[in-house]
Amino acid sequence: MRRVRPGGTTRGALTSVAAGGTYEEPRDLPRLWHVTLSVAGKSVPLTDLRRALEQLAHDHPFLLTSRYASDHAEIRYWEEARDLHDAAAVALRLWGEHRLSAGLPPWEIVGLEVIDRETYHQRIAEGYGPPPATPVGVHPF
Repeated sequence: MRRVRPGGTTRGALTSVAAGGTYEEPRDLPRLWHVTLSVAGKSVPLTDLRRALEQLAHDHPFLLTSRYASDHAEIRYWEEARDLHDAAAVALRLWGEHRLSAGLPPWEIVGLEVIDRETYHQRIAEGYGPPPATPVGVHPF
């Protein structure tokens, strides 16, 4: 029996494992993806941009951190999705879908990186890749 969850995704029925057996994670369960979205465009007042990014963080509660300057911004967050394609699709819609409600500038997406959780932690452990987002929130570059 498969149940349909909101958004049309399915989840298999509960499965038992015989004593001494091993459990394999079903392949269609969501995973965590670290997303870095870069946007840029014409210069805007910093106070307006900060207010818009704070509203985006409120509207999109999984937003981890935003860094900004008057003509570009970087948004980092964790997305739960079945695969990289789904995570990237959500990320590519994020700016446009929240542009009016959050008051974001009409900038274009100029970069996107989506990596799985293991890769993110491996990069951090090896000393390269984006540093852990501390402090969390909206900050100037």
